[in-house]
Amino acid sequence: MSDVHNVAPELAAKIERLDALLDSIAARHANVKFASSLAAEDMLLTHAILSRGVKIGIFSLNTGRLHAETLGMFDRVRERYGYEIEQYHPQAAAVDEYVNAHGLNAFYESIDLRKRCCEIRKVEPLNRALAGVSAWVTGQRREQSVTRAELHEEEHDAARNVAKFNPLADWTEADVWAYLGAFDVPVNPLHARGYPSIGCEPCTRAVRPGEDSRAGRWWWESRDTKECGLHITTIPIAVSTENASA
Repeated sequence: MSDVHNVAPELAAKIERLDALLDSIAARHANVKFASSLAAEDMLLTHAILSRGVKIGIFSLNTGRLHAETLGMFDRVRERYGYEIEQYHPQAAAVDEYVNAHGLNAFYESIDLRKRCCEIRKVEPLNRALAGVSAWVTGQRREQSVTRAELHEEEHDAARNVAKFNPLADWTEADVWAYLGAFDVPVNPLHARGYPSIGCEPCTRAVRPGEDSRAGRWWWESRDTKECGLHITTIPIAVSTENASA
């Protein structure tokens, strides 16, 4: 169990429940992976997994268009935890075909071209990363955007026919940063420059005062289209607190 003596009681309770849930996921699934974007929520989960030796593998999608600051997080995780995050890259032939047909930054031109780029650089590599697993874990939170307002802690990923867990579903942004500070977790430097949600460099900008945390992602699109295809085919599963803590 994490040392929760230096945090507020409400956060301590969330941390204890998070630890219990991660232990339960690892116990229920012999082959489970956590998909990390190396942003704040995912660094929280990285610390919760690695600092306690939870048997959940960690991987990241290296799209080929990430910020230098994000790429630097691989080294910081290695230095802090002695762990090498597994990286999955897009298929070079598919990237070349897209760029040759539409241009390097064609995703600005239409939602269809943007989603096709995401499919090549993120969805297909994710499918490879999850081949053979029985469950995967994400750092999604309900508070992040309107597209995640109904997020459940446990879901069924119908597209891949595996269990899917969102252990931070009910965590607030304040909860996340309180945890990161309490345990001195490494964080992406872009967060200090106004990037609460971090994706590919050409598709992410800093947010303005009053905007939600994902306003800087695909900012040229409407709020209800801002998903890349990684998290759209799920079926909610009711999970009791008792079961999560088993």
